[in-house]
Amino acid sequence: MTMKERVVIVTGAARGLGRGFSERLAAEGAAVVCGDLRPCDETVAAICGAGGRAVALRLDVTDMASCLASVEVAVAEFGRLDGLVNNAALYADIKGARFDQIEEKQWDAVMNVNVKGIWQMCKAAVPQIRKAGGGSIVNISSLAAVHGMAYAIDYGVSKAAVIGITRCLARELGRDWIRVNSVAPSLVLTEGTTSYFGAKHEQVTKAIAGSQALQRNLEAGDLVGTIAFLLSADSHFMTGQTLMVDGGTEFL
Repeated sequence: MTMKERVVIVTGAARGLGRGFSERLAAEGAAVVCGDLRPCDETVAAICGAGGRAVALRLDVTDMASCLASVEVAVAEFGRLDGLVNNAALYADIKGARFDQIEEKQWDAVMNVNVKGIWQMCKAAVPQIRKAGGGSIVNISSLAAVHGMAYAIDYGVSKAAVIGITRCLARELGRDWIRVNSVAPSLVLTEGTTSYFGAKHEQVTKAIAGSQALQRNLEAGDLVGTIAFLLSADSHFMTGQTLMVDGGTEFL
């Protein structure tokens, strides 16, 4: 599996999964545009320190101008665009509650980032990926979309929409040889997960690990190989799929 000479944008790349994805793609030979509202300097420093190629930028996926600017940076810095990882999402900073107690402001914010943000990044990126002769888009969904997640209907619905976007775009973009797939992980041990569950973190993570066939919680490193595979030529005839990386929780 190699990503040599390929250029990929990763959203939400400052920490956690996004940083892990960026570092693995760079290790496979890709040039990576690392975008986030948070600074991505540490991600880029780690990549460049290991001999890879990367550039950081401030990216707001809810702002179409910002999405277009990320694509412009990719082309200006590396000459083309071959792939996109839509990882940016509201998760750590949202408050869990019964469905009828979730504030409308939070609902709208979650949909704006987790759903509209993917749509806008795809609108911005597809023309250049098409110009490159095709490529791959990977959208990060969640086990919450398939299994259901109590007290987080806004998050679960947004991640179900990610699967819907994936399937619709796979149908539409196949003629351009642009593949679109999604990955649905179980709970992953990241800064965001710790922040979301707070004092209940240890209790929740233990219960989730115990419900899996492979009984330990996922770490970022458990997902990076799947992302690299979906962006590489090794998956050249796969599109419209959602891969469950959940330790054996849901069998599709």
